[in-house]
Amino acid sequence: MDSFFIQKPDENTNMFINFGTALLAMYKFLTGDSSALSNWSYFNNQSLVILIVLFSLLVVVYLMNLFIGLLNMAINKDNERVSYLKQKAEVFISNVVSFPFFFVKVFKIS
Repeated sequence: MDSFFIQKPDENTNMFINFGTALLAMYKFLTGDSSALSNWSYFNNQSLVILIVLFSLLVVVYLMNLFIGLLNMAINKDNERVSYLKQKAEVFISNVVSFPFFFVKVFKIS
């Protein structure tokens, strides 16, 4: 009766039967894919394994480059604003040094 309910594990029922498929199962679990427990034989379909790993790695690299590019554009925009304000402060200070009496009169500095 017990042999009816319990199967002997193979690559179709358990991905942890081989070391290579166990590594692939752990990789899939880390990427959030729980289909490692499904009845798909990865040991016999090595091209599918290669495509899954390449796709996930390339997507991660592409998205990280996209994020870095967007962050770079935001930093450049912020740097332009900072350089504008710095130049404005330098002009203001040069005007204060050049026309001290005008600013004393306008701002009522004693």
